[in-house]
Amino acid sequence: MSIVTRFAPSPTGYLHLGHACSALIAWRRARQAGGRFLLRIEDLDPARCRAEFAFAIEEDLAWLGLDWDGAVRVQSAHLPEYGAVLDGLAARGLLYPCFCTRADIHREIVESVAAPHAPDGSLVYPGTCRHLSAAERARRIDAGERYALRLDMERSLAGVGAPLTFEEQGEGIIACRPERFGDVVLARKDAPASYHLCVTHDDAVQGVTLVTRGEDLKPATDLHRLLQTLMGFPPPLYAHHRLLTDATGRRLAKRDQAMTLRTLRERGAMPAEIRQRCGSFT
Repeated sequence: MSIVTRFAPSPTGYLHLGHACSALIAWRRARQAGGRFLLRIEDLDPARCRAEFAFAIEEDLAWLGLDWDGAVRVQSAHLPEYGAVLDGLAARGLLYPCFCTRADIHREIVESVAAPHAPDGSLVYPGTCRHLSAAERARRIDAGERYALRLDMERSLAGVGAPLTFEEQGEGIIACRPERFGDVVLARKDAPASYHLCVTHDDAVQGVTLVTRGEDLKPATDLHRLLQTLMGFPPPLYAHHRLLTDATGRRLAKRDQAMTLRTLRERGAMPAEIRQRCGSFT
């Protein structure tokens, strides 16, 4: 099978040196194997995503000397596809509407005996709305209450049956524990589909066979394997790389303007220099 990798940034700011290294890893893996390298723009956050940043992503990658195969997939152009996936999960009884505000969730967690955290550091939803009756859900929806759609983790895992695993390159088979995330949100009014749902859907639709991404996303692979299984998608191979950090040891972020490719270019940096700096980045 031909290798297919991808780079999938969100247009919420300019690419920094860490993004460049991550893109180079995926690009090199594909090109060295005679495979395909894809570019995807994950722009489903209307409050933060901007067209100028999406344009800058392509411009910066081209300046760096990276090329990609086929058209760029822009997630906001595929909302009906994500809606169809959500409808399918809902038809199987795996989603439920949650009417809790963030304040409601925080208050209930504070009042509880324990406050469990998901692997990504977020608080695990206590399940307040999970057991609402169908009539109560319908009444509140008809009344115009805002709600999010959550994945019923217990039902989902019961439907999967067999233990979930994923293959990490260089490590082998790793057992998954998606239950640690609790009933995650898969859609809300201001975000028609979550990152977790869209990334698993798009990787499958685009035929991605190797997912290279930062080690900060490695815990989320447990949840992604569950969603892949529920949706009948084949699992790719994973390779999580270390994160680039600044002089203080903090991971680079888009707010670090000094390390954006735009700034580095303005200061005279050349593509070969950036590629050399990323040469040992794995």
